[in-house]
Amino acid sequence: MVKTVRFDGEHLIILDQSKLPGEISFETCRTVEDVAEAIIRLKVRGAPLIGVTASYGLALGMIKYEGSEQERDNYFQVIKNILASTRPTAVNLFWALQRMEDVYKQSTNLSNPELGQLLMAEAEQMFTDDIRINEAIGEYGQELLHKGSRVMTICNAGALATCGYGTALGVIRSAFKRGKIEQVWACETRPVLQGSRLTVWELLQDRIPVTLITDSMAGYTMKLGKVDAVITGADRIAANGDTANKIGTYTLAVLARQHNIPFYVAAPLSTIDREIATGDLIPIEERQAEEVRQIFGINATVPEVSVFNPAFDITPHELIDGIITERGIIKPPYLNQL
Repeated sequence: MVKTVRFDGEHLIILDQSKLPGEISFETCRTVEDVAEAIIRLKVRGAPLIGVTASYGLALGMIKYEGSEQERDNYFQVIKNILASTRPTAVNLFWALQRMEDVYKQSTNLSNPELGQLLMAEAEQMFTDDIRINEAIGEYGQELLHKGSRVMTICNAGALATCGYGTALGVIRSAFKRGKIEQVWACETRPVLQGSRLTVWELLQDRIPVTLITDSMAGYTMKLGKVDAVITGADRIAANGDTANKIGTYTLAVLARQHNIPFYVAAPLSTIDREIATGDLIPIEERQAEEVRQIFGINATVPEVSVFNPAFDITPHELIDGIITERGIIKPPYLNQL
């Protein structure tokens, strides 16, 4: 699997996921603004990867800072706020930036170059930690699956959404290594098609059997008895277990409950926001109308039609059978366990 993000000693190099699967293209980010733009335009996406990439961006900004040490604190807050404003729903972004700020505040006695290098080392550590964490999620999660499992997922919560292994796809990847996966059902994930463009591409790279379906086919596929479990990622989990994830996840959870299919969420502990009591309080990003009006830049409807385009929805905790983390599987009641 190609590396999603790396620092080359001077610039941040990102895999431009907006061009997959047709083109494997890397983009050079020279400034904090470049990194922020890459996140906004979904060149970088997936909650864990957004957090790590923003950390790299913050470190990049401090490495390039040439102002006075007296103005450094203000500059740090400015670039931190630029990165924090990119995506409102994924809490990993804010968790990662706060971790970087903690390091910054403990090291204000350092020179500008020393501080920049220290922050870059922290971002590199977060990259390494993410892979280890996701491998642990995969190990715990695969225990929930039996041999011959047919698993449905939505969006892309794999190596492309993280630093190299994946959350929901990490579980599938670990289970496949043990001969447990017969079939993966990948929902296409309208309107940006992360399922058809990214999940299918990623699974085929690892020779994991995958079949693509439109989002509207999920219920019928379940009714035919072709699904043994649904596993998704998460962008934010409230203190009671309510979970924000890609739009369409709530629909899968309702359908899974109707058909007595277990529904699991796979996410690192950094995705849990204990400051938010319920999913009703999670901010939901609404994206531009053209994502729905067009497919690959071609109009798919009347150009002036009004559009409602929330990027995420909330799955109530009572529809979730387990939350798979790097420390084990959390089962209901989530308020006590979390």
